[in-house]
Amino acid sequence: MIIKLLQLYVFILASNSLAQQVLINGKVIDSLGIIKNANIINLKTNQGTFSSDDGTFRIYVSQGDSLRISSIQYVTRKFYVTKQNINNKFIIIKLKPSTYVLDEFELKKHNLTGRLGIDLKEVPTDKRDSLLRKVMGFSNVNLKRAEEDDYIDKRVRPQKVETDPTQMFGGVGAKVVIPFKDKESLLNKELKRKKEVPYKILSELGEPFFFEELKIPKDNYFHFLDYCNPLDIERLHKEGNILELIKIFQKESMPYLKIIKKE
Repeated sequence: MIIKLLQLYVFILASNSLAQQVLINGKVIDSLGIIKNANIINLKTNQGTFSSDDGTFRIYVSQGDSLRISSIQYVTRKFYVTKQNINNKFIIIKLKPSTYVLDEFELKKHNLTGRLGIDLKEVPTDKRDSLLRKVMGFSNVNLKRAEEDDYIDKRVRPQKVETDPTQMFGGVGAKVVIPFKDKESLLNKELKRKKEVPYKILSELGEPFFFEELKIPKDNYFHFLDYCNPLDIERLHKEGNILELIKIFQKESMPYLKIIKKE
């Protein structure tokens, strides 16, 4: 019975509290005009709302309630609802802009003249910058050291051939079109690659294969490769078709030896 009486008492108090709340209109402004998207909260009921694009809002309040109004770049304000506000059913709330104070700093006198050429000589060199230049310098790099791909077996002494190097392993009637901007650099790179082909073939197949098995004279090595060039040996080597290269060299070595003997 007591529990039922308590429940009834709580219900009556809640009803009276709701009955005293009134829906009022309001507007949030500053010294220049309206403030939109301001946050308005009734701290007693924890109910909240936002001001619209024209700065207006609506919220349930009762006499004595506290409203907290906040917005970005404005000082948060508390507004206490009075009996006159409830009777008028309209309130205007004005916010003040936030003021930011910068930290103090000391402005020291300098000896700069404003002329870049003179001031650069007076400013001390940054030690970290000097250290970076020292680490990133190339003064200790030996740029004349040959890499592995530049190795040439000096034991092979090919005969000097007076021909156009651009036609070496190029094929009859071959034409190269270079679509790149730096044609000279690309041409030098291509020539270097073509010159390396005979040495790479000799390194991969070995000297005994050419000079002992095929009986090709060492001085005629480059001449023999030039003799086999119409069979597209450069492409076969580039594609890694070593077995086909061996077959071509074995087949062409016999007629080649006959030719040089006649000469």
